[in-house]
Amino acid sequence: MRKSGLATAAAVTLALLGAGSAEARTTVIYAGNVITDAGKGRQGPSTVVVTDDRITSISAGRAEAPAGAEVVDLGDKTLLPGLIDLHVHLTGDPGGDYRLQAVEPDEWGVVVGAKNAAITLRAGFTTVREAGSGQYTAYSLRRGTANGFIEGPRIVAAGPALSIIGGHGDVTGFREDIHAVLDEGYTCTGATECAEKVRKASRAGADVIKITATGGVLSQQGRGLQGHFTSPELQSIADTAHTLGLKVMAHAHGAGGIAASAAAGIDSIEHGTFADDAALKIMKAKGTYLVPTLMAFEGIRERLGKGIYTPTVEEKVRMTMNDVGKAVVRAKALGVPIAFGTDAGVFEHGRNGSEFALLVKYGLTPGEALASATTVAAKLLSMENEIGRIAPGMSADMIAVSGDPLSDVRTLEKVDWVMARGRIAD
Repeated sequence: MRKSGLATAAAVTLALLGAGSAEARTTVIYAGNVITDAGKGRQGPSTVVVTDDRITSISAGRAEAPAGAEVVDLGDKTLLPGLIDLHVHLTGDPGGDYRLQAVEPDEWGVVVGAKNAAITLRAGFTTVREAGSGQYTAYSLRRGTANGFIEGPRIVAAGPALSIIGGHGDVTGFREDIHAVLDEGYTCTGATECAEKVRKASRAGADVIKITATGGVLSQQGRGLQGHFTSPELQSIADTAHTLGLKVMAHAHGAGGIAASAAAGIDSIEHGTFADDAALKIMKAKGTYLVPTLMAFEGIRERLGKGIYTPTVEEKVRMTMNDVGKAVVRAKALGVPIAFGTDAGVFEHGRNGSEFALLVKYGLTPGEALASATTVAAKLLSMENEIGRIAPGMSADMIAVSGDPLSDVRTLEKVDWVMARGRIAD
């Protein structure tokens, strides 16, 4: 009886294992043109095969689809790698009153984020870096899109930004007793405390450390746009994060704060509005990337003078407008790597693709602009073997557009078809 019982148990186990193992899902995609890599030009009619969430082959012409495969015929459209936006705020929409911080729960950020994640994916962005949010909102979105529970891109999440007390990223504009209640605990003073806050962010689940190295335009802090952290604090943040295997992205407008951040080993400068040659040369020497977020200023410009922003904010906005884009021209001339980021949330989500034309306006070629949102962005994320190209073994993140983005980047403003991690967006 014992042998019979053991045999029965083994048979049941094998049956359960067999029932739980689904057959591989194959998708065959036909496209009129394919850009496998932004630096390699466009090739003619091609067939791309995807197995589950991976690209398994790419071949010229129209190869025969295996039996049982799902077939996607894109006609004469151009297939290219899914786009990467390195600076978004999925959990917010533009024009909101800052005082809502004291009213809305963090859970509302997840609801708003789910809406914006779907919009962002359909705009062709299959990976985003969430550049500052409530404590767990972006982490919840990250898990939801990874599991396929909600439609959206792959999310690399920062969570709350590290800030100085009273600086951009801290709770400002309220009475002191309200500040104490709303404080999320990510301000720091001194190298030791800044190291502690990096570790706290890591423990909470951050994929990247976001800091506000200078004043910011849209917060209620009224001390301008120059440097906030001291050099020892910046060095502590960078060293601690790198020890933990995390990169650091620094919101930075003023040249002094940009130079100090780059000198400390910060990995990317976000915005970089007033970057001068001296700051950019430090960035070049350190391998620091510039993420210009030009669309943010378009969104701000559209709302200026309409009673949306407080007088404190409007004054700072007017300080920036004449310098927007100049850093991109200087950065390209000096060989500083330029990666794609928009600051979506300052403007409406889904308009991310309009950043390409602005990058071209300020000196990038269409190919360089596309690379900034594919191969260059992937390298900044240390994900160049996962995303940013169409090649066997890479994640099946692809989009299709009408026309040739290597000659007209505006074709990327209207995306016709999206696949993210092997899943076709609705």
